[in-house]
Amino acid sequence: QVQLVESGGGLVQAGGSLRLSCAASGSTFSINAVGWYRQAPGKQRELVAAIGSGGNTNYADSVKGRFTISRANAKNTVYLQMNSLKPEDTAVYYCNAASVQIDYWGQGTQVTVSS
Repeated sequence: QVQLVESGGGLVQAGGSLRLSCAASGSTFSINAVGWYRQAPGKQRELVAAIGSGGNTNYADSVKGRFTISRANAKNTVYLQMNSLKPEDTAVYYCNAASVQIDYWGQGTQVTVSS
């Protein structure tokens, strides 16, 4: 079992920045990749950014150049640095940890960007 706890969400003005954190505990050795997803009201959950066990990363086109995913292995924590935020980035952001057999999800953290 893996437990994920997100933090760092909040209210920010357009153009501002936030850093989300996803702290993992439990059987973290089973995790192959960690991703950040988001879900806006009335929309499907979408992948924002992901980082693999080898450090490879990928981003949604809508956030490339603005968001950066990184990790601190010693802390079992993955970060999402979000710069130049736009109102359309408003959503609940979820952390996902993927293992071979199962995906784990955090409880989500609200990000609201005002115009």
